[in-house]
Amino acid sequence: MFTRRYSRPTAVAVMIFCALLWSTAGVLTRHLDAARSFEVTFWRSAFCAVFVILALLATRGHEALAALRRPSRSLLVSGLLWGAMFTSFMIALTLTSTSNTLVVSCAAPLLTALLTWVVLREPIAGATWLAIVLAVAGMAWIFSGGVQAGSARDVLGMCIAFVVPLASAINVIVFKRSGHAVDLVPAVCLGATFSALLMLPFAFPLQATLHDVQILGVLGCFQLALPCMLMVVAARSLSAPQVSLLAELEVVLGPLWAWLGASEVPTLATLQGGAVVIAALLLNELHGVYAHRQRMQAA
Repeated sequence: MFTRRYSRPTAVAVMIFCALLWSTAGVLTRHLDAARSFEVTFWRSAFCAVFVILALLATRGHEALAALRRPSRSLLVSGLLWGAMFTSFMIALTLTSTSNTLVVSCAAPLLTALLTWVVLREPIAGATWLAIVLAVAGMAWIFSGGVQAGSARDVLGMCIAFVVPLASAINVIVFKRSGHAVDLVPAVCLGATFSALLMLPFAFPLQATLHDVQILGVLGCFQLALPCMLMVVAARSLSAPQVSLLAELEVVLGPLWAWLGASEVPTLATLQGGAVVIAALLLNELHGVYAHRQRMQAA
C-alpha cells in the first residue's frame, strides 16, 4: 500500500479518499469533552507518529526504522514541513477565527502551481490554471461571509496560517523532486514527532478525558496519519498541481460532515462555493483524460 506506484486513476481515487479522511477533523473535534487547542494537536500528532511507525514496521520491517534513525536531507526537510503544517494550523486558530484560518488555505493550489513552474520547470496546462482559479474562487466564496479582519491578532493569526499552504506546496515539490530515489512516507512520522514535542509544553495541564483520548486517537491514526501516508504515495503518479487541487476537497467536505454529524447547517455560500470547487476538479480531471487519449492516439 505504501510502497508501490499507483496508476493515475487509482492515485486520483486515493487523493479523494485522503480528502475525505482529512475532512472529518471538524465533526470529530466537536464531540470532545475537555481537550482544547494545543492539547488536541499534541495528542493527534502523538497518535499519528505511533500509527506511522507501526504501519511501517508491519509493511517494511525494521528497515523502516533505519530511515528514521538516519534521515536523508529530503526526508528531514519533508518531516519539518509536515510538522509545520500540523502545528501552524492550530496556532492560527488560537489567534484568529476558523474562517480566517481556512480561507488562507485557498492559496495552496496556486502556490503549488507557481512552484512547479519555477522550481521544476514543468509547464502547467491552461485547463489546470483555470481549475486552480475556479477552485480558489469557490473556496474564497465559501468563507467570505465569515472572514474577520482588522485587529493585529487577526493579522498575526492569518500570517501564521499562511505557513500551512506554503509548507504544503513546498512539500509537494519535495515529493516530485525526490521521485522514487527517496521514500518520504517516514517523513510523516518525523513531522508528527516534531509537532508533538513542540506542542507538549503548551498542552499542560492535560485535561483530556478517556472519551477525548479515544476521539483524538481516531484523529491521529485515521484523519492524519493514514491519509498523509497515502498522499505521499499518490503524489508519485500525479502532477504537483493535481495533488494540491484534489487535497482542497477537504475544505468542501468538512462543512458537510459537520452538518451531518454536529448539526452545523451549511450556509448558501458553502453550497455554492463547494459546487464551484467540485466543478473545477471535474474540469481538470476531464481535461486530463482527454489529453491522455490524445497522446495514446498520437502514439
